[in-house]
Amino acid sequence: MATYRDALCRKCRWEGEKLFLKGSRCNTDKCGIERRKYAPGQHGQGRRKLSDYGLQLREKQKVKQIYGVLERQFKRYFYMAEHMKGVAGSNLLQLLERRLDNVVFRMGFASNRRQARQLVTHGHFTVNGKGVSIPSYLVKPGDIIEPAASSKDASVIQENASQAEHRGLPSWLETDMQNLKGKILHMPAREEIGLPVHEQLIVELYSR
Repeated sequence: MATYRDALCRKCRWEGEKLFLKGSRCNTDKCGIERRKYAPGQHGQGRRKLSDYGLQLREKQKVKQIYGVLERQFKRYFYMAEHMKGVAGSNLLQLLERRLDNVVFRMGFASNRRQARQLVTHGHFTVNGKGVSIPSYLVKPGDIIEPAASSKDASVIQENASQAEHRGLPSWLETDMQNLKGKILHMPAREEIGLPVHEQLIVELYSR
């Protein structure tokens, strides 16, 4: 799988807004977009006027960067969303939110989605008592997510859990940080996801 190895702050600067790719650092004055509020590169400070297609493409790229998925996988999510009941754009975001790595991050066990993906891949989390090492695993209502028994004392998980209450928790999730356990209450509704994303532009892009 391809891995982005450049500075993550460049992604936020290119989109012109915070994507919170580096966890708590994004809330400090060390945040790249706070220090340089213009796009990266030699011509970053020049004015950019995007076409309709350009706006649609940038919105898709933004969502891919937020959740850390590649083009083929993202396209598969979109086709799944199209065949679900409801609005395709909202369905797309719901599918991405249900990814196990995203849920681990949302619950506060990881400082960002990249770290959550690494923790899941290395087998540090279980779903309903069974080890799952697939970051793209889609959780469902009633699922219990918790660190594996051998990972509950891991310093990175303990540190993140101790700071989780300051980050807020989506209403479709429930956590018990004393026992390092979380539960999926229901499918996430669009208003519970709370991302600065215009998903309709993505639908329009794939409808061309």
